[in-house]
Amino acid sequence: MLQLFKNTSYDIVNKRRFTFILSLVLIVLGLVSLFVRGLNYGIDFSGGAKMQVEFSQTITAEELRAKFTEKNLRNPEIKSSGNNEYMITLNPENLDDAEIILAEALEGTDYNLLQMDKIGPKIGRELRANSLKAVGIALLLVLIYITVRFEFRFAVGAVVALAHDVLITLGLFSIFQWEISMPVLAAFLTIVGYSLNDTIVIFDRIRENLKVHKGKPITDIINYSINESLSRTVITSVTTFLVVVILALFGGQVLFGFSIAMVIGVIVGTYSSMYIAAPILVVWGHKFKEKEKPEEKKK
Repeated sequence: MLQLFKNTSYDIVNKRRFTFILSLVLIVLGLVSLFVRGLNYGIDFSGGAKMQVEFSQTITAEELRAKFTEKNLRNPEIKSSGNNEYMITLNPENLDDAEIILAEALEGTDYNLLQMDKIGPKIGRELRANSLKAVGIALLLVLIYITVRFEFRFAVGAVVALAHDVLITLGLFSIFQWEISMPVLAAFLTIVGYSLNDTIVIFDRIRENLKVHKGKPITDIINYSINESLSRTVITSVTTFLVVVILALFGGQVLFGFSIAMVIGVIVGTYSSMYIAAPILVVWGHKFKEKEKPEEKKK
């Protein structure tokens, strides 16, 4: 197996105060943005009509947008989806008016409507509610799975790390007003799975070393375990990161939401596995030791 790091001894656990504060600041900034600016929901969650239109002549997004502005029609969202192809999103009061608005805006222009998706506002609200339930159920199942496979304290660390990843990614989407769509939701659930896999690898090492190095301080065991799995973590993260970065750069605007969510998720997920999930085991251990000491004195 390829080893990028050999015999490393990085003191990761004792940096937990700094990393906890850093994560807390990022989460708070994201939450403030969520309350103040909210999220930029796509038609999947807000309702509207999304049309894929192909043009016979070369036309830019700015020229296309100007056609709607000149005729005082609704301001559409326009994204390139290929050579002279665009995804045009409208939020008309009546979804049946979408094609009429498009025809009026593009009058005199040679175009072909390739595809149209319509979602009513009620369905959009239901999808939003179901999406929140999906993420909540995923975190609950992770809590149960890690508790069964390891111990409850491991499960707490894993769930806190996953919630940390989702909140930071969601906060960045709010700050930069990137569109939230169904592919982005798929990216969020993928982030949960990716981060969990990375965390479990480290937890496996910790569990093994707790048995082998009995009597050693838990801080040393966790640091040793993280350093042992560092090569595997970095190789996996870098290879995944390169793929999603290429997707973000060359996948076009249609795939941008999914790919940028994955880019953030890979970075934050790798960070949380080492600097959030594992150090929480130390915090948990200190908490219960303090509770045990008074009981020992009473005896």
